[in-house]
Amino acid sequence: MQKSININGKFLPLDPPLIMGILNVTEDSFFDGGRYLTEEAVVDRVGGMLASGADIIDIGAVSTRPGAQDLPEQEEIDRIRRAVTLVHGRFPDAVISVDTWRASVARAAVQCGAHIINDVSGGTFDPDMIPTIGQLQVPYILMHTPEKPDTMQQHTDYEDILAEMIQFFGQQIEKLHEAHVHDIILDPGFGFGKTLEQNYFVLKNMDAFQVFDLPILVGISRKSMIYKLLGTTPDNALNGTTVVNTLALMKGAHILRVHDVKEAVEVRKIVEIFRKSKGNTVS
Repeated sequence: MQKSININGKFLPLDPPLIMGILNVTEDSFFDGGRYLTEEAVVDRVGGMLASGADIIDIGAVSTRPGAQDLPEQEEIDRIRRAVTLVHGRFPDAVISVDTWRASVARAAVQCGAHIINDVSGGTFDPDMIPTIGQLQVPYILMHTPEKPDTMQQHTDYEDILAEMIQFFGQQIEKLHEAHVHDIILDPGFGFGKTLEQNYFVLKNMDAFQVFDLPILVGISRKSMIYKLLGTTPDNALNGTTVVNTLALMKGAHILRVHDVKEAVEVRKIVEIFRKSKGNTVS
C-alpha cells in the first residue's frame, strides 16, 4: 500500500493517518451551511483547523447532503476560486483539497492553488473528470455513490453491496490508470446511497477494499448514520462521530474527513498509542 501521496513533488505520509478538516462555503450543507460565507469566517475557520492539527483542508462549494440540488456550474467555479485563492494566499503551506464532481471546477481549483480533488461521484457524473485529473496530475479521491445526491437514497437496493462497491472501484481505478493518474484514494461514501444498516456493514467490512492496495478515506462526521441511530441531531452528534472515527481507524482508514479537527486528532493519538503499545504480557 502506498505510504504517502504526492503534493506538488513533496510526499505527504499517510502513517499516522491524516486529518482532513471540512470547510463548506455553502448555504445549505447539512451541518454548517451558511457559517463560512465571508472572508473573515473562512480565515478564522481554516486557521483554527490548522492550529488544531488538520493535515488537509477540504473546501466544498456545493452541498452533497441527501436531496441536495446542483449549483450552477459557474457559481460553483466562482465560489471555489474565491475560497481557494483566499486560503492559499493566507496559508501558503496548507494542503488544499476541493470537493467537486465537475472537471471544470477541478481545473479552476488547481489553477488557484488546490492540491487534491475529492470527487463524490468517483468520476461518474462528469465524463471529463478522469481525463482532466490525468492532465492535472493531482491526487484524486474516488468515492462510491450510485446516483447524484438528489436521488441517491432511492438507490439502496444492492444484491451484494461489498461486491458491487468493489466492482465499481475496480472499473473506475482502471479508467484512472488509463488516464495516468497515480495517486488514488478510495472513499466508501458513507451516507451516499446507503441505508443506516448498510453504512455500518460497509464500515465493519472495510478491510475488503484492501484488495486494491490503496489508501482509504472515511467521511462520517456528524452524518445521519450517527445522529439518526442515536435519536439526536447533527449538532449533538460529536460524541457519536468520535466513536465511529475510532472504529474507522481501527478498520484501517488512512484519512478522516471531519468537521471537528481537535477531537479527531485526539482519536488518532489514542488509536496510535493503542496499536503500538507492547508492555508486559499477562500470564
